[in-house]
Amino acid sequence: MTIDLEIRQAERGDLPAIIALFANDRLGGHGDTTEPEAFGDYLSAFEEISGSPHQTLYVASLRGEVVGTFQTALLTSLPGRGSSSLVIEAVQTREDMRGLGIGESMVRHAIAEAREKGASKVQLTSNVVRADAHRFYERLGFERSHIGFKMRLK
Repeated sequence: MTIDLEIRQAERGDLPAIIALFANDRLGGHGDTTEPEAFGDYLSAFEEISGSPHQTLYVASLRGEVVGTFQTALLTSLPGRGSSSLVIEAVQTREDMRGLGIGESMVRHAIAEAREKGASKVQLTSNVVRADAHRFYERLGFERSHIGFKMRLK
């Protein structure tokens, strides 16, 4: 199935739709909400991401409607002789739009960005409970290579 999908940098006006994507995520466990009192937190994060030369927040739009989102961050580190990695974060497709190739288009867009920026690799993490997402990433050529660890501070 071919769809007329636009992938573009997110704008402030996209925030309610992006927040709704995360709030509807039953597996993520991030505590996202569409409650009005939380909007300031999301707006602050959006402004920080938007102001960074090394981060980009994207939306996937279908006929003007936000149906997906993802974020990229370029990380340069000393290992690998100072090579850069493009980190893909927060890949989310609206639940009723899954299976149409939106997620694949978003990830391929991120991979193209990595190549354009001269990154030596693309990396991401995926919640251990997201078996479907793991198969999806492997189908796109990602390999399981590391074990991730997190520590909640709040």
